Amino acid sequence: MYRTHTCGQLRITDAGATVTLAGWVQRTRKMGGMTFVDLRDRYGITQLVFNEELDADLCAEANKLGREYVIQVTGTVNERYSKNANMPTGDIEIIVNKLNLLNISDTPPFTIEDNSDGGDDIRMKYRYLDIRRNAVRKNLELRHRMCIEVRNYLSNLGFLEIETPVLIGSTPEGARDFVVPSRMNPGQFYALPQSPQTLKQLLMVAGIDRYFQIAKCFRDEDLRADRQPEFTQIDCEMSFVTQEDIIQTFEGMAKHLFKALRGVELTGPFLRMPWREAMKRFGSDKPDMRFGMEFVELKNEDGTVNFFADKAGFAVLDEAQYVGGIVAPGCAVYTRKQIDQLTEFVKRPQVGAKGLIYARVQDDGSVKSSVDKFYTPKQLIEMKDLMGAKPGDLILIISGPDAMKARKQLCELRLEMGARLGLRDKDKFALLWVTEFPMFEWSEEENRLMAMHHPFTHPMDEDIPMLDTNPEAVRADAYDMVCNGIEVGGGSIRIHDPKLQAKMFEILGFTPEKAQEQFGFLMNAFKFGAPPHGGLAYGLDRWVSIFAGLDSIRDCIAFPKNNSGRDVMLDAPSCIDQKQLDELALIVKNQ
Repeated sequence: MYRTHTCGQLRITDAGATVTLAGWVQRTRKMGGMTFVDLRDRYGITQLVFNEELDADLCAEANKLGREYVIQVTGTVNERYSKNANMPTGDIEIIVNKLNLLNISDTPPFTIEDNSDGGDDIRMKYRYLDIRRNAVRKNLELRHRMCIEVRNYLSNLGFLEIETPVLIGSTPEGARDFVVPSRMNPGQFYALPQSPQTLKQLLMVAGIDRYFQIAKCFRDEDLRADRQPEFTQIDCEMSFVTQEDIIQTFEGMAKHLFKALRGVELTGPFLRMPWREAMKRFGSDKPDMRFGMEFVELKNEDGTVNFFADKAGFAVLDEAQYVGGIVAPGCAVYTRKQIDQLTEFVKRPQVGAKGLIYARVQDDGSVKSSVDKFYTPKQLIEMKDLMGAKPGDLILIISGPDAMKARKQLCELRLEMGARLGLRDKDKFALLWVTEFPMFEWSEEENRLMAMHHPFTHPMDEDIPMLDTNPEAVRADAYDMVCNGIEVGGGSIRIHDPKLQAKMFEILGFTPEKAQEQFGFLMNAFKFGAPPHGGLAYGLDRWVSIFAGLDSIRDCIAFPKNNSGRDVMLDAPSCIDQKQLDELALIVKNQ
């Protein structure tokens, strides 16, 4: 055998035992006639000792070892003279009497330690080395444990794990599909599933009743920290359920995962908030509820708040449809430089505001602001009172001609201030359900209504009559779970009535022929007794990243893509041979 123990297993109770270990050389240190080698495997690090006085030739061999050499050693477990309390194996060392070099290594391109000197690009290129680092490997171990917990939890509730195809037909509603040409059917293409949506609905028609799958999904969309072109969902569907049944089931699963994997007990039901309320109070359909700093509207599109309704000669506010602000507690001491930094922040393209208005609340309750010359001291104090600001607070205001855009800009500012004030603690968890989403949203690009979620989402029963008269006011029987400002899962009750599904396609601009072409298989299945059903999909990558305290999902995926959607390790995507193109009947235009 190559080893009797792992490098993280031995303790002081093993002193005197003869053992064999195998692993990678983390580092070597020569001190006089002694050479110390830290040997690492997946389970930990054990210190090896080579003594020149006991075996000069063996010590000379140890001195030739380089970083990441693969070795096997046999020796005696000994109590360390200088113990290391930071290592689980820090009370012992191995006095080596036999060394076997299994493989040499080139010098790695970065230091394989928790605090590496490698940047993102180089670590992704050599991802197989990056995974040797404890900091990355522990995320994959956490992912493994989460999958085990999910499977056990759902299996105990009667769910069946069923795999669905990866090669399916294209469904262009939503994100762009990745497509796969078919050699056996020239000129025709498969698509990779954005989610198993229609397939899990067919399983409900099939009478499966409770389905789940830890499923790969593929979306050809622009990337960011919480997106990858391929990602993993915990995909679930249930028959004969209401929204309340689904929320109870998966809120229970979330609580179970927090307790099992983080030791965090989440008590009581999660907060529920309608979409319109979330947008009004936080400018986001995934509000971060770890801290307050809620919006105070000073002027809005429906005229319910009109603090700045009177013309004051300040066009930024006079002509704005929306004026809203937040109160940053204790920040009146911010310097002009800090205020300028915030102004530059909101002007960034990803935020998009024209500028920022601020007001400091002085110790005596008076207000000093950037719009002093347009408003009287009395008006500014009235504004302060409306905002609920106290002495020492800083009021930050954003305005704009479009209320929805201005709210989103104010949301970005709120999150930035939350981060600056240390209020976005990664060890604090605030979960909620956002409900009652709009059924449709207008697409300027398509010049038509689009489904906000997908075309199979059921409208709220009381809103169904408005499908014919005012479809934009219809609410969906949909729900998202949000944790710390991140959407971790979402779903809906599905349409099971063929007539209602046909009406939905009509509103979305599908001709009956087009609807039949793209979704005929589902509509035909519904003719054979489809049960009421609904479901939810959790983002596995996002859950793991939250539990691990990561800023990006990349470090909880074994082999991720970069922000351009490239696998820099495999150099993919790449060109293919002309022979393959000919077999697929494809012609590639020169770009």
